[in-house]
Amino acid sequence: MLLPLTNAPRDYAWGSDSLLAELEGRTPSGSPEAEVWFGDHPGDPADVEGGGTLDQITGGSLPYLLKLLAAGQPLSIQVHPTIAQAREGWARESGLAADDSQRNYRDDNHKPELIVALSDTFESLSGLRPVPATLELLDGLGDSAGVVALRHRLRADGDALRDVIAWLLGGTAQAEVDDVIAAVEAAAGASTDGQWATTLRAISGVAATYPGDPGVVVALLMNHVVLRRGEGVFLRAGLLHAYLSGLGVEIMAASDNVLRGGLTPKRIDVPELLAILDTTTGEVPVLRPATDGAVTPYPVPVPDFALDRIVLDGEPVAVDVEGPTMVLATAGEVTVAAASGDERRVAVGTAVFMTPEEESVTLTGRGEAFVAAPGRDTPKGRQEL
Repeated sequence: MLLPLTNAPRDYAWGSDSLLAELEGRTPSGSPEAEVWFGDHPGDPADVEGGGTLDQITGGSLPYLLKLLAAGQPLSIQVHPTIAQAREGWARESGLAADDSQRNYRDDNHKPELIVALSDTFESLSGLRPVPATLELLDGLGDSAGVVALRHRLRADGDALRDVIAWLLGGTAQAEVDDVIAAVEAAAGASTDGQWATTLRAISGVAATYPGDPGVVVALLMNHVVLRRGEGVFLRAGLLHAYLSGLGVEIMAASDNVLRGGLTPKRIDVPELLAILDTTTGEVPVLRPATDGAVTPYPVPVPDFALDRIVLDGEPVAVDVEGPTMVLATAGEVTVAAASGDERRVAVGTAVFMTPEEESVTLTGRGEAFVAAPGRDTPKGRQEL
């Protein structure tokens, strides 16, 4: 059986006022629309056509959560724990109420993520830039007191990035933070080209949304990544990241564990953030769409989820169903037909879930869809017919 899924957009303040409406071909609601959840997470389980929610079908057993994400403003800088860290933190906070403001861990699971761009561009901050490259960037910001102090701390021995982030978020560096932000804004306004021009404009835009926030300077330490449609990045545990703008499909392990590192009015637990932060530097690899064929897999090193993008040009594409699987339509016309005989046209911005007796489905039409399923050790069974 194929179960059609829908959900109402979540109205987080950073959401876009147009991207989801444009995707679905409807009039904007007039409020920020940030995420649409297709899963059985208790925070917002998907609605099943005919009544009820997906968690009533699955018992809350899905290992992944699939989302549409529309960022009109930068999200908070954040990091997610490993499974071991989540279990330890969950146990440590067992005496706190679920809604206690001091609680960091909402469950005992990790939360690796994959984001794939649906808009022409999707901007993010992903991972920490190598210190020598950041020092090159800072050389273009002049020699004001805040820039000099930041440069000095980055050149210190030991785990300089961890120490700098602790200093920036610790509440004692506001004068230096303000000074660095002013230097970034001045440089962004004066430069139209050069190696760091795009990055400086992006950070200046962040500063305009979060004036005086120490997270703006944390953002200056991170890789500015611009994805094109169909490109994705995998964000492992411990990796500092923030989405800045754009529309994407996001899939993650079924968890709500987030430690924040700036660009938010919410609580920041600096010691706990630093305890799970991975300060290994380097570019985060961009996963590219296939240049031929209908199917693009996005390989990830976790067993919780797998995601494939399928571009339909009128030819059918067969999909083997192994475990709880869903198909999310993101463009054009997409029809899903099950071997059992059930067939559904999937409207853009909605999904269908395959119940366990289905062993395969066939996608037809002219459009784009994403297939979400638990991860496997071997490639997923997708083939053009």
